Formats: sequence, structure tokens, C-alpha cells
Amino acid sequence: MQEPLLGAEGPDYDTFPEKPPPSPGDRARVGALQNKRVFLATFAAVLGNFSFGYALVYTSPVIPALEHSLDPDLHLTKSQASWFGSVFTLGAAAGGLSAMILNDLLGRKLSIMFSAVPSAAGYALMAGAHGLWMLLLGRTLTGFAGGLTAACIPVYVSEIAPPGVRGALGATPQLMAVFGSLSLYALGLLLPWRWLAVAGEAPVLVMILLLSFMPNSPRFLLSRGRDEEALRALAWLRGTDADVHWEFEQIQDNVRRQSSRVSWAEARAPHVCRPIAVALLMRLLQQLTGITPILVYLQSIFDSTAVLLPPKDDAAIVGAVRLLSVLIAALTMDLAGRKVLLFVSAAIMFAANLTLGLYIHFGPRPLSPNSTAGLESESWGNLAQPLAAPAGYLTLVPLLATMFFIMGYAMGWGPITWLLMSEVLPLRARGVASGLCVLASWLTAFVLTKSFLPVVWSPQWGCGRAGNPE
Repeated sequence: MQEPLLGAEGPDYDTFPEKPPPSPGDRARVGALQNKRVFLATFAAVLGNFSFGYALVYTSPVIPALEHSLDPDLHLTKSQASWFGSVFTLGAAAGGLSAMILNDLLGRKLSIMFSAVPSAAGYALMAGAHGLWMLLLGRTLTGFAGGLTAACIPVYVSEIAPPGVRGALGATPQLMAVFGSLSLYALGLLLPWRWLAVAGEAPVLVMILLLSFMPNSPRFLLSRGRDEEALRALAWLRGTDADVHWEFEQIQDNVRRQSSRVSWAEARAPHVCRPIAVALLMRLLQQLTGITPILVYLQSIFDSTAVLLPPKDDAAIVGAVRLLSVLIAALTMDLAGRKVLLFVSAAIMFAANLTLGLYIHFGPRPLSPNSTAGLESESWGNLAQPLAAPAGYLTLVPLLATMFFIMGYAMGWGPITWLLMSEVLPLRARGVASGLCVLASWLTAFVLTKSFLPVVWSPQWGCGRAGNPE
């Protein structure tokens, strides 16, 4: 009988097998000290996700500012702006693939700490940039660090968390990434673009400092034969009063079962190749929603349309709505089926994007840039649009449409595609399959982000202004 694709159960799919410990009273004695230490270790790790979310949307307020820069070495044309916005995804693809090696070579904790090197260097290059090459190199390095942390941190968190809070802590990487993006949008209201890069160094330094005092993953230590060190790490995480021997034995058994890799012959079996194909397709479709270009060019999108509020304020509001939406989705994910949520999510995003597209094409365009960092004085819509100052409730349409798009993405296609990877992929194939999914996802994001500005400014599409863009 063929194995089910979704909701598969058994030792081939369970990352952390659960069965009751010999003495339930022993589990009850694990008190507040355990949670405090686990929470502290989790917080130290997910600061890397905060930096990832911060770096991903760094270009949102920076591109409009640099397109109006008076410094000829920093003034960005449309083509250069598209490279500045998209090269992050190439770095993230390389970082995600590197995680497949570094996770087992250095361990989870050291891999996360290693990501601080390219991250700090990238922010320093962008903060002191005197030419385009420094901006692009800094953006690539922060992308590499982001891809590395996005792959390593969820593994570290899941391996140090006790079963009772593993689900809740498993949602923290995504929450911190979204909070990092919101922080960037908010700081963009106050700081110039160079100081935004300087501010990005702070969470990286705090992460390094805190992780220096945190233990490595007990599971990784066991996989390297460092049993005594693994037991000490687990005892520190669970507290001195906790009996960790049962959990230690469970991790040992889990490591033994996952020690072998899937062979090429096994990978061609339907129960292995079909889940991999589903996971790849889901990650591809996730990026085809357009979420990455929207986040990267969020302020530029608002800056080019007739909107009631300043574009920087709009971007910050969308960032706050995104954080709220992710929180709600995390609490309600299990109340409805995955498939239903995917369909509802797709319908909401389609309606929101259609509304925004129609508004840009037929709605009013501003007489002048909406802010001093405006993208251009003309909209991406048709030149026959009526000129109108941003006034009236109609000009709230871009903000509302983007908010609904973000809400729709957060309730379905955002979290479920990641969740399905852990639910459908067999353990022995999960490492290679996850690497393929990361590569496909970020390369698709690069194509979309790189082509976004050239496409919307291309005269033959009827979306840009007459003439050749810079």
C-alpha cells in the first residue's frame, strides 16, 4: 500500500518521536528555570532572523533615496536599482546551500555565529559606500548571512526546545524576521539610509554576545559522538532539577535512525520523489505570489502612486499589519485544513493584486513625488491617467490592497509552504530536499525581483513613462 503524501506518520517522518516518559512526575518537575534558559537560547538565535528580515527590506526606503542622490557615484538608475534590490536573493541562495554543509561541519550554533561575519561586513560596506560596487557587495553579503541563518536557526530552535513548547518556539524565527522588517520600515521614518545600515549591526552584535554563552544543540553533539557534552548541554537547557535521561535516550535513538542518507535509487521511489516534487512546487508558487518584490520595493510602489499618506508611513503600516497577520496565523493555523487555507490565501492575494493593478492603471497619479525620496514624478500607470493630488478616500486603495495582500499571504502561502516541508518530506531525504527547495525559492525570487523595475518601466508594456528609463 502506498504511503500517504500528507500527514504521514511513523519513524520515517517523525523528527521527534513522542511517547510518554517512564515517570510523568519527572516531567512535571521541569520548572520555570528550564523555560527561561530555553527562551534565552531561542532569543539569542532568532536575532539572526531579525537581522534577516531587516536586511531583506533594507532597499525599500534606500532605493528611492539613492535614485535622487546628488552624488554621481551613488545615484542609481533603474537598472542599477533592480540589481541592488535583487542581488540579496542570490546571496541568500548561496547561504542556504552553504547551510547544508556548515550545519553538520560546524554545528547549528557555530553556523549561526559564523553568519555574523558576512552580515556585519555587509552592513559596514553599505554604511560607508562610495560606489555601486560597495552597495552590491554589502547587499550580497547580508543576503548570504540571511540565507544561512534562515536555514540554521529553525533547526537549532527545534533541537533545543522541550516538546511542550516546541511548537510555540518553532514560530519565533518567522515572527522575528517579520519584526525585523517592521523595525526597518519604522527606522526608515527617522534615519537616513547610511544610519539604517549602521543600526543593522546592533542585532548582529547582540546575537554573537548571547550565543557565546549558549550551549550547542544536544542532537548535533550526539551525532559527533560527544555524548557527555550533549548530556551537559541538555541538563543546562532543562535545569538542574530536571531528569533529562529519558529525553537524552530519545534523542540518541533519533540520531541513530537518521544517520544514513537516502540513496539515488531510493530517491526515485514514489514515496520519496513525490513529496520532494510537491515541496519544490510549493516553494516555487510561494515566490510567484510576488511577495519578495513587494517587500523589497514597498516604498517605491507607494511612492509612484497617488496615496493619502506619505509612502514611508504606508510602508511602516504594512509592516505592522504583516506582523499582526503572522501572529494571528500562528494561533489559528490548526483550526482549518492546509488546503482550504491555501485556496483562501490565494483568493485574497489575487483580489488584492488585481485591485492595486487596476488602481495604478486607471486611478489618479500624483502631480509630484509623494516624498523627497520619490521614485519618479510620474506613476507606473498609463500616461492618460488624470492628474490628481493625493486626496480623498480613493487614495487609500493602494495601502488597503497591499495590507490585504500581506494578510492573505500570512494566513496561507507564507507559513504553510514551510510547514509542508516538515510534514511531507521523509527524514532521510529532508536535508537534500530542503537544499533544493531553498535554491529554487531564492532563484525564483531573484528573477522576479530583478525583472520587477525593468518590467514596470518598460514602454512596450504600457506601464512606464515614454522614453527610455535611466
